Amino acid sequence: MKQFNPVLERCALFDGIRMEDLSAMLGCIGGHTVNVARGQSVYREGDPATHVGMVLSGAVRLVREDFYGNRSIVAHIAPAELFGETYACAGVASLPVSVVADEDSTVLLMDCRRITTTCSSACAFHNRIIHNLLRLVAVKNLVFDQKIQVTSKRTTREKLMAFLLNQAKLHGSNSFTIPYDRQELADYLEVDRSGLSAEISKLRREGVLASDKNQFTLL
Repeated sequence: MKQFNPVLERCALFDGIRMEDLSAMLGCIGGHTVNVARGQSVYREGDPATHVGMVLSGAVRLVREDFYGNRSIVAHIAPAELFGETYACAGVASLPVSVVADEDSTVLLMDCRRITTTCSSACAFHNRIIHNLLRLVAVKNLVFDQKIQVTSKRTTREKLMAFLLNQAKLHGSNSFTIPYDRQELADYLEVDRSGLSAEISKLRREGVLASDKNQFTLL
Protein backbone atom coordinates (compact mmCIF):
# COMPACT_ATOMS: atom_id res chain seq x y z
CA MET A 1 0.00 0.00 0.00
CA LYS A 2 2.93 2.38 0.52
CA GLN A 3 3.16 3.09 -3.21
CA PHE A 4 -0.37 4.52 -3.03
CA ASN A 5 0.34 6.88 -0.10
CA PRO A 6 0.43 9.99 -2.34
CA VAL A 7 -3.07 9.09 -3.63
CA LEU A 8 -4.37 8.40 -0.13
CA GLU A 9 -3.06 11.76 1.04
CA ARG A 10 -5.13 13.47 -1.67
CA CYS A 11 -8.33 11.64 -0.73
CA ALA A 12 -10.74 13.82 1.25
CA LEU A 13 -11.88 10.76 3.23
CA PHE A 14 -8.49 10.71 4.99
CA ASP A 15 -8.22 14.46 5.52
CA GLY A 16 -6.65 15.18 8.91
CA ILE A 17 -5.44 11.59 9.38
CA ARG A 18 -1.70 11.00 9.68
CA MET A 19 -0.14 8.64 7.16
CA GLU A 20 1.62 6.80 10.00
CA ASP A 21 -1.85 5.77 11.20
CA LEU A 22 -2.74 4.43 7.76
CA SER A 23 -2.02 0.74 8.30
CA ALA A 24 -3.96 0.56 11.57
CA MET A 25 -6.80 2.58 10.06
CA LEU A 26 -7.22 0.31 7.05
CA GLY A 27 -7.22 -2.73 9.31
CA CYS A 28 -9.86 -1.10 11.51
CA ILE A 29 -12.23 -0.38 8.60
CA GLY A 30 -11.60 -3.63 6.72
CA GLY A 31 -9.75 -2.04 3.83
CA HIS A 32 -8.40 -4.28 1.06
CA THR A 33 -7.25 -3.68 -2.51
CA VAL A 34 -8.60 -5.24 -5.70
CA ASN A 35 -7.06 -5.15 -9.19
CA VAL A 36 -9.57 -4.83 -12.02
CA ALA A 37 -8.86 -5.09 -15.74
CA ARG A 38 -10.33 -2.59 -18.19
CA GLY A 39 -13.99 -3.33 -18.93
CA GLN A 40 -14.41 -5.61 -15.91
CA SER A 41 -16.86 -4.83 -13.14
CA VAL A 42 -15.86 -3.96 -9.59
CA TYR A 43 -19.53 -4.33 -8.69
CA ARG A 44 -22.60 -5.17 -10.73
CA GLU A 45 -26.05 -3.69 -10.40
CA GLY A 46 -27.87 -5.73 -7.74
CA ASP A 47 -24.75 -6.51 -5.69
CA PRO A 48 -24.98 -5.71 -1.95
CA ALA A 49 -24.28 -2.04 -1.21
CA THR A 50 -21.96 -2.61 1.74
CA HIS A 51 -18.62 -1.07 0.78
CA VAL A 52 -17.13 2.32 0.05
CA GLY A 53 -14.64 2.21 -2.81
CA MET A 54 -11.71 4.45 -3.67
CA VAL A 55 -9.70 4.50 -6.90
CA LEU A 56 -5.97 4.11 -6.23
CA SER A 57 -4.92 3.93 -9.89
CA GLY A 58 -6.71 3.94 -13.23
CA ALA A 59 -10.35 5.04 -13.30
CA VAL A 60 -13.85 3.59 -12.99
CA ARG A 61 -17.30 4.75 -13.92
CA LEU A 62 -20.77 4.29 -12.51
CA VAL A 63 -23.13 2.92 -15.17
CA ARG A 64 -26.90 2.44 -15.09
CA GLU A 65 -28.84 0.33 -17.63
CA ASP A 66 -32.61 0.34 -18.11
CA PHE A 67 -34.83 -2.66 -18.85
CA TYR A 68 -33.99 -2.46 -22.59
CA GLY A 69 -30.23 -2.25 -22.06
CA ASN A 70 -29.89 1.49 -22.73
CA ARG A 71 -26.80 2.70 -20.89
CA SER A 72 -26.40 5.91 -18.91
CA ILE A 73 -23.09 6.96 -17.38
CA VAL A 74 -23.74 8.36 -13.91
CA ALA A 75 -20.20 9.44 -12.98
CA HIS A 76 -16.51 9.07 -13.82
CA ILE A 77 -14.27 8.31 -10.81
CA ALA A 78 -10.57 9.22 -10.92
CA PRO A 79 -7.74 8.36 -8.48
CA ALA A 80 -8.28 9.61 -4.88
CA GLU A 81 -12.07 9.78 -5.49
CA LEU A 82 -14.72 7.59 -3.88
CA PHE A 83 -17.56 5.51 -5.28
CA GLY A 84 -20.48 3.68 -3.68
CA GLU A 85 -20.45 5.75 -0.50
CA THR A 86 -23.90 7.27 -1.03
CA TYR A 87 -25.55 3.87 -1.52
CA ALA A 88 -23.64 2.19 1.32
CA CYS A 89 -24.42 4.97 3.80
CA ALA A 90 -28.08 5.02 2.75
CA GLY A 91 -28.34 1.34 3.67
CA VAL A 92 -29.93 0.29 0.36
CA ALA A 93 -30.13 -3.48 -0.06
CA SER A 94 -28.46 -3.54 -3.48
CA LEU A 95 -26.59 -1.24 -5.84
CA PRO A 96 -28.73 0.48 -8.50
CA VAL A 97 -25.63 0.95 -10.69
CA SER A 98 -22.63 -1.02 -11.90
CA VAL A 99 -19.03 0.05 -11.28
CA VAL A 100 -16.87 -0.69 -14.33
CA ALA A 101 -13.13 -0.15 -14.83
CA ASP A 102 -12.34 2.45 -17.51
CA GLU A 103 -8.79 1.09 -17.67
CA ASP A 104 -6.65 -1.36 -15.72
CA SER A 105 -7.24 -0.15 -12.18
CA THR A 106 -6.54 -0.78 -8.52
CA VAL A 107 -9.29 0.09 -6.05
CA LEU A 108 -9.48 0.15 -2.27
CA LEU A 109 -12.67 -1.30 -0.78
CA MET A 110 -13.72 -0.41 2.77
CA ASP A 111 -16.57 -1.84 4.85
CA CYS A 112 -19.04 1.02 5.39
CA ARG A 113 -20.41 -0.45 8.63
CA ARG A 114 -16.91 -0.57 10.10
CA ILE A 115 -16.32 3.04 9.04
CA THR A 116 -19.52 4.41 10.55
CA THR A 117 -19.36 2.36 13.78
CA THR A 118 -16.79 3.43 16.34
CA CYS A 119 -14.56 0.45 17.08
CA SER A 120 -13.81 -1.00 20.51
CA SER A 121 -10.22 0.26 20.28
CA ALA A 122 -11.49 3.86 20.26
CA CYS A 123 -9.09 4.77 17.42
CA ALA A 124 -8.20 8.46 17.41
CA PHE A 125 -8.85 8.72 13.68
CA HIS A 126 -12.26 7.04 13.65
CA ASN A 127 -14.37 10.09 14.51
CA ARG A 128 -12.44 12.07 11.93
CA ILE A 129 -13.11 9.60 9.13
CA ILE A 130 -16.83 9.55 9.99
CA HIS A 131 -16.90 13.35 9.76
CA ASN A 132 -15.07 13.25 6.41
CA LEU A 133 -17.42 10.61 5.01
CA LEU A 134 -20.50 12.65 5.94
CA ARG A 135 -19.09 15.68 4.14
CA LEU A 136 -18.20 13.65 1.05
CA VAL A 137 -21.68 12.14 0.82
CA ALA A 138 -23.13 15.66 0.90
CA VAL A 139 -20.73 16.79 -1.84
CA LYS A 140 -21.56 13.75 -4.00
CA ASN A 141 -25.26 14.59 -3.73
CA LEU A 142 -24.46 18.03 -5.11
CA VAL A 143 -22.61 16.40 -8.03
CA PHE A 144 -25.60 14.17 -8.81
CA ASP A 145 -27.85 17.23 -8.62
CA GLN A 146 -25.62 18.94 -11.18
CA LYS A 147 -26.00 15.99 -13.56
CA ILE A 148 -29.78 16.17 -13.16
CA GLN A 149 -29.65 19.86 -14.06
CA VAL A 150 -27.80 18.95 -17.26
CA THR A 151 -29.88 15.95 -18.35
CA SER A 152 -33.19 17.69 -17.54
CA LYS A 153 -32.60 20.18 -20.37
CA ARG A 154 -35.03 19.75 -23.27
CA THR A 155 -32.73 19.47 -26.28
CA THR A 156 -29.42 17.80 -27.09
CA ARG A 157 -27.90 21.23 -27.73
CA GLU A 158 -29.01 22.55 -24.33
CA LYS A 159 -27.71 19.42 -22.54
CA LEU A 160 -24.36 19.59 -24.34
CA MET A 161 -23.82 23.30 -23.68
CA ALA A 162 -24.83 22.97 -20.02
CA PHE A 163 -22.30 20.13 -19.63
CA LEU A 164 -19.50 21.98 -21.43
CA LEU A 165 -20.08 25.18 -19.45
CA ASN A 166 -19.88 23.16 -16.22
CA GLN A 167 -16.62 21.58 -17.41
CA ALA A 168 -15.15 24.98 -18.28
CA LYS A 169 -16.02 26.21 -14.79
CA LEU A 170 -14.58 23.06 -13.21
CA HIS A 171 -11.28 23.40 -15.11
CA GLY A 172 -11.13 27.18 -14.77
CA SER A 173 -10.50 27.50 -18.51
CA ASN A 174 -12.41 27.68 -21.79
CA SER A 175 -10.18 24.83 -23.06
CA PHE A 176 -10.42 21.44 -21.36
CA THR A 177 -10.46 17.67 -21.83
CA ILE A 178 -13.48 15.60 -20.83
CA PRO A 179 -13.22 11.95 -19.62
CA TYR A 180 -15.62 10.62 -22.29
CA ASP A 181 -15.48 9.69 -25.97
CA ARG A 182 -18.50 10.48 -28.18
CA GLN A 183 -20.52 7.38 -27.26
CA GLU A 184 -19.75 7.79 -23.58
CA LEU A 185 -20.68 11.49 -23.69
CA ALA A 186 -23.97 10.55 -25.36
CA ASP A 187 -24.58 8.00 -22.61
CA TYR A 188 -23.82 10.60 -19.92
CA LEU A 189 -26.13 13.18 -21.49
CA GLU A 190 -28.74 10.47 -22.22
CA VAL A 191 -29.01 11.40 -25.90
CA ASP A 192 -28.51 9.67 -29.26
CA ARG A 193 -24.89 9.58 -30.41
CA SER A 194 -25.63 10.60 -34.01
CA GLY A 195 -27.72 13.55 -32.81
CA LEU A 196 -24.93 14.59 -30.44
CA SER A 197 -22.29 14.44 -33.19
CA ALA A 198 -24.53 16.48 -35.48
CA GLU A 199 -25.00 19.10 -32.77
CA ILE A 200 -21.25 19.35 -32.11
CA SER A 201 -20.63 19.83 -35.85
CA LYS A 202 -23.29 22.53 -35.99
CA LEU A 203 -21.79 24.38 -33.01
CA ARG A 204 -18.36 24.24 -34.67
CA ARG A 205 -19.77 25.75 -37.87
CA GLU A 206 -21.46 28.49 -35.85
CA GLY A 207 -18.15 29.35 -34.14
CA VAL A 208 -19.44 28.47 -30.68
CA LEU A 209 -16.79 25.85 -29.96
CA ALA A 210 -13.81 23.97 -31.34
CA SER A 211 -13.26 20.29 -30.62
CA ASP A 212 -10.88 17.44 -31.34
CA LYS A 213 -12.03 14.07 -29.97
CA ASN A 214 -12.54 14.70 -26.24
CA GLN A 215 -10.85 18.11 -26.19
CA PHE A 216 -13.10 21.18 -26.31
CA THR A 217 -12.62 24.93 -26.48
CA LEU A 218 -15.49 27.34 -25.96
CA LEU A 219 -14.96 30.30 -28.33
